[in-house]
Amino acid sequence: MNDLMSQAVDLMIAGMGFVFAFLVVLVFATLLMSKLVARFAPPEPATPAKTPRAKPKAPASVDPDTAEAIKKAIGQFRSRHKK
Repeated sequence: MNDLMSQAVDLMIAGMGFVFAFLVVLVFATLLMSKLVARFAPPEPATPAKTPRAKPKAPASVDPDTAEAIKKAIGQFRSRHKK
């Protein structure tokens, strides 16, 4: 029984060591690739300045039936979603 536990602990330590070594290699490989891409990749194109867009204008007047329907819908929504 003692020999079996000793082998289990040895195998666990070896496995954890291999995983740790692989992760260290993976981190350094990722850093190296990042530096290579930054060095050899073409520069990003300059983004043009954004021009302000004209805001769409609302109609000058809304007919009374539509305004009343909007008011009722808003009231109904607010009555259902009280905090």
